[in-house]
Amino acid sequence: MTDAGSHDRSSAEAHHRALERLYASAPVNAKFASKLEILGEGRSRLVFTVGEDVYHAAGAAHGTIYFKMLDDAAFYAANTLATDRFLLTTSFNLHFTKPVRSGEVVAEGRWVSGRRRVFVAESRLVDAEGDEIGRGTGTFMRSRIALSSLPGYVSGEPD
Repeated sequence: MTDAGSHDRSSAEAHHRALERLYASAPVNAKFASKLEILGEGRSRLVFTVGEDVYHAAGAAHGTIYFKMLDDAAFYAANTLATDRFLLTTSFNLHFTKPVRSGEVVAEGRWVSGRRRVFVAESRLVDAEGDEIGRGTGTFMRSRIALSSLPGYVSGEPD
């Protein structure tokens, strides 16, 4: 017989792995060398590689890459707390602190507040040298889309 705490942990763990599958199944994520890890409730980590294919004309990563990874890290940190619905980004504020040219970058997401309808989460980007290169804060709201209706969330393997 298991106690309620271990059932809650296994349920949360299943939700976290399903969110990782959901990320991997999104067609847009096939365009990036990236991998999502859910570290626990309210925490995510996205590891990705920056190469010349995402440079702007001055030879560094375009701001869309910063936004994509910061938004994803914050979004998935927040969605760990919403086990029934897909969240939608309603606003996102970001700050660029250092250009990045190439290499591995880590986006760390952390839930800040909200558990019912609106969630706030923040994220930061750290380059291979350990320097922060960007930071953002997002607001996310519950959608009408059930997580259980999304094939990437419910399947045992990423598409």
